Amino acid sequence: MKNQEAYDDAMFDFSKGDFAQAAVKLKAVLEVEPGYYEAQLALGMAFYRLGDYASAIEEGHKALKMRPLDQLPHTNLSLFYMKSGDKVTAEHHGLQARIAGWREEAAQKGKGAAKPDGETPNELEMAGAKPKAMKLPAKFPDQPWKKKNPEISGLSAPHPPGTPPHNEPGKP
Repeated sequence: MKNQEAYDDAMFDFSKGDFAQAAVKLKAVLEVEPGYYEAQLALGMAFYRLGDYASAIEEGHKALKMRPLDQLPHTNLSLFYMKSGDKVTAEHHGLQARIAGWREEAAQKGKGAAKPDGETPNELEMAGAKPKAMKLPAKFPDQPWKKKNPEISGLSAPHPPGTPPHNEPGKP
């Protein structure tokens, strides 16, 4: 529990923008508990905020070794590599982050809600029977909003007897 308090203290410094002090405290946390994943991620981000991209990348890879299928270390490494000028490696880690995200999403979908019989849903399950076709009515109801009002449109408006219509092509 004492290590959690040290981590929280380091994160407080991080939140205040004191990244150098946060890095020192996070290193101390990792000396006591080398497998502290969140502290490892935060240390990489502290170095990134300090502009020490080489150290950020090194710490990011340590976090990646802890959880190789997690999305966050790849996202961080993509950012670190991009800032260091290595666009190709940044794009690689960006893609790996997307793949990890899809993997996590698929795992969440696989858990799904239980069916009434206690079974969990299977995405590869065969589809059920097609729904019955719906019969359309023989006559649709009047749709007055679709009818054109001749007085408004002016195209077929009545004209006084003995005067030529103005909208007929070829006529004056």
